Amino acid sequence: MRERAILVGLELTGGGYRGRSSEAEELLEELASLAESAGAEVIHQTLQTRAAPEAATLIGSGKVEEIAGLVQAGGADVVIFDRDLSPTQQRNLERAFGCKVIDRTQLILDIFATRARTREGQLQVELAQLNYLLPRLAGRGKEMSRLGGGIGTRGPGETQLETDRRRIYRRIRKIREELESVRLHRSVQRRQRQSVPLATAALVGYTNAGKSTLFNRLTGAGVLADDRLFATLDPTIRQLVLPSRRRVLLSDTVGFIRKLPPTLVEAFRATLEEVTEASLLVHVVDASSPLAPRQAVEVRRVLADIGAGRTPQLLVLNKTDRIFGEAAALNTLAQRIAGESASGPTSRWVAISALTGEGVDRLLEAIDEMLPLDPVSAARFRIPATDGAALHVLHEFGRVSAMRYCDGCCEAEAEVPESVKRRLAAYLLE
Repeated sequence: MRERAILVGLELTGGGYRGRSSEAEELLEELASLAESAGAEVIHQTLQTRAAPEAATLIGSGKVEEIAGLVQAGGADVVIFDRDLSPTQQRNLERAFGCKVIDRTQLILDIFATRARTREGQLQVELAQLNYLLPRLAGRGKEMSRLGGGIGTRGPGETQLETDRRRIYRRIRKIREELESVRLHRSVQRRQRQSVPLATAALVGYTNAGKSTLFNRLTGAGVLADDRLFATLDPTIRQLVLPSRRRVLLSDTVGFIRKLPPTLVEAFRATLEEVTEASLLVHVVDASSPLAPRQAVEVRRVLADIGAGRTPQLLVLNKTDRIFGEAAALNTLAQRIAGESASGPTSRWVAISALTGEGVDRLLEAIDEMLPLDPVSAARFRIPATDGAALHVLHEFGRVSAMRYCDGCCEAEAEVPESVKRRLAAYLLE
């Protein structure tokens, strides 16, 4: 049975804070999408405008009473706030409403807990959840032992709520050690890939921009693509053959979002290393969304935070099948995004529909032109049959057209990138 949720937003307009109703409303709508992605049914949304937040409850006493009445009338199971709550505010609000209260960070962490599939992803989510729970241990008392289901109680929170601070610290240290092992393993894999230099590209973008659909279109990987926020979390890397017949590595990464919890950015650094090491970032934007420019700015802000702000970017305006009179609209959108990100790297832009495949050929050509050159040419090799590593490299990164074995050697004709030709230079035939 789906939990019934009431959403609460706060717009600050004074006391040093400046807000815009439109932006506050957009964030509240985004919170509704997050709640639905977590499996909740949104029964009411409310937005309060204040000069400053209330220290004890974030919102004013009148609004607290109003929401308490809505909870009783609508049978709400959870109240979700668009702003982060302090432990004290959360406890006060739960006493006032008589139901569970969570904030945006806890909601996102809950979604991540249900979507992470790999061991690495689960560790990263657990680390973020424990760091979030740690300051909320004090004063929870009896509530800390509950094992109920629903938003905010899934994942490692179910087991860690009953532990004391010392055990949580011990678990955090253990997770960090395991993640450091993951980083070392990734660095070894990266060095192995770089031993035969392949250009790398990473798909980045706001959550639900269509990255996974595009990744499947380009590589046939079969990654889950769903119309939900954070449908996929775990990174996937596949080879991609470009029009020049070069092979490159393409990675699909977790989507970004406004107010992405800092604990998640820190926890996912091991995964995001694939972004920071990429030669080209393919920035996918939902061109049909009225919030596209703001979403693009937020993505570039996160990229700058993780050290990838200066990496060349190719802007991809996706979902053009939803736009009418698209030529002028797309050009205006591309110019607006470029203008709002003037401090970032210079980028081209391409309009596509990952769903229908329209424009994908132009996208591949643009990637081919922007990635570091590694031209493909025909070559003949004579490799000892006992050198399995060299033969593997030839078949893995080249297109073999003919082979024959003679005198303990393998003579092969193949089309290979220049980097592979240099690696196998000892076996080249004139």
